[in-house]
Amino acid sequence: MQKINLKSRPRRLRKNEVIRNLVQETILSPSQFIAPVFIHEGKEPEIKINSMPGICQFSLDRALKHIDELTKNKIKSIILFGIPGLKDKEAVSAWDEKSIIQRANKKIKENFPDVLLINDTCLCEYMEHGHCGIILGNEVLNDPTLEILERTAISQAASGADIIAPSGMMDGMVAAIRNALDQNNFQDVAIMSYAVKYASAFYGPFREAAESAPQFGDRKSYQMNPANKREALREALIDEQEGADIIMVKPAMPYLDIISLVKEKTNLPVAAYNVSGEYAMIKAAAQNGWIDEDKIILEMLTGIKRAGADIIISYFAKDVNRILKRV
Repeated sequence: MQKINLKSRPRRLRKNEVIRNLVQETILSPSQFIAPVFIHEGKEPEIKINSMPGICQFSLDRALKHIDELTKNKIKSIILFGIPGLKDKEAVSAWDEKSIIQRANKKIKENFPDVLLINDTCLCEYMEHGHCGIILGNEVLNDPTLEILERTAISQAASGADIIAPSGMMDGMVAAIRNALDQNNFQDVAIMSYAVKYASAFYGPFREAAESAPQFGDRKSYQMNPANKREALREALIDEQEGADIIMVKPAMPYLDIISLVKEKTNLPVAAYNVSGEYAMIKAAAQNGWIDEDKIILEMLTGIKRAGADIIISYFAKDVNRILKRV
C-alpha cells in the first residue's frame, strides 16, 4: 500500500476519550440549566401531564419536595408556572398576594434560600380566555395589558422572585416592568425577557400542563412569525435597550440559527427554552424504542449550547447531572 503523507490529521485529536475531552469545545454543566416547575392551587400532590411523561403539576407541598430533588441533582435555578383556582378576564390571580405563585415564592425562599427563583410573568394561565392580555372583542390589547404585567411583576418580586420573566410578547413589556420594579425599590430584581418567542406548534404539551390554551383564535398577532429572522434581532435589541438582563429565544431546536444570531449581536446572556413539544417528541420516540434517550438528550442540549445559549430552560434539566456522570 502506498504511503500517504498527510500533514493534517484531525483524527489525532479523537483517538481516545482523554484527548477528546481535552479538546472538547462545548461543555454542559447543570449550573447552566433552569428547570420549569408547575404548581397548582389544589390539594392533589401530583397531576400527571399526559403529553409530557415524567412532568407533573405539583401541589405546593409536593413542589417543595420536587425542588429538593432538583437541588440534589445540582439544579439550583427554577422557573415557576402557576395554575390558579380562579381565572377571570383581568388576571387577578396573577398579582394577588395570596395567589399560588406568591405563596409558592415565599415557601420556596423559606426552605431553599439559595435557589434562584424565576417567575414566568404572563397572563395566559390566569385569563379565562387563555390569551396573554386584556381582550376587546377578539383583539389582545397591548397597553392595558402592560399595566397588569407591572402589577404582577411587583407582586412577584415582593414575594421573593429573583428574576421576572415576561413572556407575553407585548410591545414595551420590558420597559414597563423595569420602571415598575425600580419605582418600588426592586432595582436588584433582574428581567429575563422572552424577547424572541415564536408562534410555534411546539407549545402544545405546555398548554395542557399550564391549562392555558386560548379559547378562540391563536397568538399570531403577538408572538413572532416562524419565518422571520431579522425581526428576531429587532425584538432582542429592543428588549436590551429597555433594560432586560437576559435575552431568551423560544423554542430552541428549530431556531438554533436565531440563538446564534442573537448571541453575536448582544452582550447580554442568552437563554434558550427547550420547549414542551421538543421534550414530548423525544419521550415518545424513546418509549417506542426508536432512540437512545440519554444520548439524544445530551446531543440536543449540546447543540443548543453550541449555537450560543448561555442558559437552557429544559424539562430535561433534572436528568443532566445523571447523564453527564454516565458519559
